[in-house]
Amino acid sequence: MSLDAELDEKYQKLLGSLARLDGAAVAFSGGADSSFLCFAAREALGNRAVAVTIHSPMLPRSEREAAAAVAARVGIEHILVEEEDIDEDVAANPRDRCYHCKKLEFGAIGEAARRRGIAVVLDGSNLDDLGDYRPGLKALEEIGVVSPLRDAGLRKTDIRALSKRFGLPTWDKPAFACLASRIPYGERIDREKLSRVEAAEEVLREEGFRQARVRLHGDIARLEVAPEERRRFFDEALLDRVSRSLKNCGFLYVALELEGYRMGSLNLLRGVPETADSAAAQR
Repeated sequence: MSLDAELDEKYQKLLGSLARLDGAAVAFSGGADSSFLCFAAREALGNRAVAVTIHSPMLPRSEREAAAAVAARVGIEHILVEEEDIDEDVAANPRDRCYHCKKLEFGAIGEAARRRGIAVVLDGSNLDDLGDYRPGLKALEEIGVVSPLRDAGLRKTDIRALSKRFGLPTWDKPAFACLASRIPYGERIDREKLSRVEAAEEVLREEGFRQARVRLHGDIARLEVAPEERRRFFDEALLDRVSRSLKNCGFLYVALELEGYRMGSLNLLRGVPETADSAAAQR
C-alpha cells in the first residue's frame, strides 16, 4: 500500500468514527494535533462539533490568539473557558502535576460541552503518545475522554502530512506545552513566574526563533532553542539584545543551553525517565 493510500485509509477511518457521534467537543490547544482534529470533526459533524480552549495563566496569550485564528479558518465554533486561578494541586507542582491539571481542565471542557447538549469530549492524543510516560493520559481515561486520532492509528507524521494536504497552517507548528512545564517539579508555580516565562519566550519568538523554551531556575533564565537555531547566537548583537530583554522580564542572569532544545530536559532534575510526558509535562 502506498503512503498516500495508507494516509487516506486512516483518515477515512477517523471520519467514520467521528460521524457516528451525535456531537463532539474538541479539547483545542491550537497545536498541530488538536487543530487537525478540529478540521476532521468539522468535516464529519458540521455544526455538531465545537472546539473548547481553556484559557488559564499557563496558556500564553499568543497561543490563545493562534487557536482562535485556526478555529475561524476551520469554521468550527470556538468556546473559550476562562480559568483565573491555579488549583493548589497544580501549583504545588508535583511529578504528577499533569494528572491534576488535565483532570480539572477536561472536567471544565466537559461541563462546557454539556451546556450545549454535547456528551463526548475528544482530545488530540496520537499513537506516538502511547510510548511516553504521561500521567495526563490517565486522567483522560478516568474521565472518559475519547482519542480518535490514536484510535485511527494516526501518528504525528501522519497528522502533519494530512494537515499540509488540507492547508492547515499548523502542519509544521513546533510542539508546545503549557508554561508550567518550564518550572522544575517541586518548585511552586505562581502567576509571577509564569508571566516572566511568557514574556521571555515572547522575546525569543519576536526574534524569529521557532522552537524555544525559557526554563526558570530561580533568577536564572536558561534558554533552549532548536539545535539548528543555536548558531544564531554567534551574533553578538543578538546576544546582547536578548540578554537585555530577558533581564527586563525580571531575570538577573541569562544562560544558554549549549545542546539546544531537548524535550523533557527538566525531568532530569527529578529522576523522571527521559521519555516523560513530553507533551504535557516538562516539554
